[in-house]
Amino acid sequence: MFIGEYQHSLDDKGRVSVPAKFRARFADGIVLTRGLDGCLWLYPKSEWDKLAEKISELPITQKNARSFSRFILSGAMELSLDKIGRINIPKYLSDYAKIKGKVAMTGMHNRVEIWSEEAWRAFSQEMEEKSDEVAENLSELGF
Repeated sequence: MFIGEYQHSLDDKGRVSVPAKFRARFADGIVLTRGLDGCLWLYPKSEWDKLAEKISELPITQKNARSFSRFILSGAMELSLDKIGRINIPKYLSDYAKIKGKVAMTGMHNRVEIWSEEAWRAFSQEMEEKSDEVAENLSELGF
């Protein structure tokens, strides 16, 4: 399971270190894609396969399903860790997430999210201010 928050920097070649405690989960492959809320989603290959299967089951006759499929699948890139535990974030993905310099990597159970430091800071601040309201709304979903 991925949990926690880690700060890293993107180097001038577009590489960023994956937290050491996460690396073993990526031994069988990595998929990086556009995520929601302006971040990137980093999946172990086995978890990506589960997500891709669910996406493939969406009805192609429904416009939102087609749009979501295109958004997630067309943005996906298979990667691997280099010798020192880094991945290379393709430019189109770093542009999407507005990543330049410092990044926040956050563990989200079955995936890692990669945020620009500024976007993560803004999101975190907003959530701190709204956490009670969000928790109350989640109770309606049985949480």
